[in-house]
Amino acid sequence: MKKRMMIAVVAVFVTLSILDFLLHGLLLGPIYMATASLWRPLAEMNRPLMSLVTLVFSACFVGIYGFLIEPKSLGAGLRFGALFGLAAGMSMGFGSYCVMPIPLTLAVGWFLGSWVEAVVAGALVGMIVKPSAGK
Repeated sequence: MKKRMMIAVVAVFVTLSILDFLLHGLLLGPIYMATASLWRPLAEMNRPLMSLVTLVFSACFVGIYGFLIEPKSLGAGLRFGALFGLAAGMSMGFGSYCVMPIPLTLAVGWFLGSWVEAVVAGALVGMIVKPSAGK
């Protein structure tokens, strides 16, 4: 199961990186541009740190599923992702909205984006992480 978990970490990391680009780079891009005074300029953003954050998130997400969720299945992965995404999305979107001067549309985008990403990640771990043979 450890090999499958490592594969799942890579799959989730790559998928989240692509979805983050689509969400933040394309869908929410106009909102970020309209609120440019709130963000670092692109040249000052720490891309290696952003990748590390995504990698650690991916490893924790897969680890929680791999070590704590039973039985392992696509359905279990989807349920885990949906619940995890609800918590992460509420915190990311509306938790940030409570303390930052961001538009409500950005908070909703962060909420929905985080939820969708977690559901997709849950589907991936549900498909990839299976018990080892004989267990």
